[in-house]
Amino acid sequence: MMKKLAYVFLSGEAGGSIEYYKNLIEEKDIYCGDGGANLVDEIGLYPKEIWGDMDSVREEVLKKFQEMGTQVKKFSPDKDFTDGELILEYVSSKGYDEIHVIGGFGGRIDHSLTNTNLLFKYRRVKFITEREEVFAIDSFAELDYPSGTTVSFIPFTDEVVGVTLIGFKFPLDNYTLKRGESICMSNVILQRGRVEFKAGKLLCVVQKKYRKNMEI
Repeated sequence: MMKKLAYVFLSGEAGGSIEYYKNLIEEKDIYCGDGGANLVDEIGLYPKEIWGDMDSVREEVLKKFQEMGTQVKKFSPDKDFTDGELILEYVSSKGYDEIHVIGGFGGRIDHSLTNTNLLFKYRRVKFITEREEVFAIDSFAELDYPSGTTVSFIPFTDEVVGVTLIGFKFPLDNYTLKRGESICMSNVILQRGRVEFKAGKLLCVVQKKYRKNMEI
């Protein structure tokens, strides 16, 4: 059975070319947090819905998509959530197996860091660029990427207890990874990678093979 997949565009940098995203997404369910609609327009795609306070989306882009039937939900700028959290909360409630976020990084550093923390709130979410995939791991994961893929693991709690890495160039066995340590940076998958741990929060960053094109 095919996974039910949604794409969410935020207001950061796309981190990839128009060609890459057109080939990746084609006709999928697309949602935007405010200025993410600008990226969708540049790629030549069409969003189902746009959520936010509409302070980042270009006026002509918003009008174009409204005329095409996109639903727009506007919020006051004085709200308790970022546009990114609003749209992820909504899309996460719609039963998708996976949600891939584009434009989650770049631009304001505070937005990039806040978006990273959202990965621990919305567990089926993965941030993607043409170069990288970023996601949280819940105590166990098998990483089915080609041999030679570079992977980093970053602690998001004071300790990540019992880290075990199997199928990597630099294996670990029941290691306690402390915040600020870099021992889990730039590891390499030799075969199907497996990571598990007993307690804590762990972020995974996968470096994908990248063919340089003009980025948006």
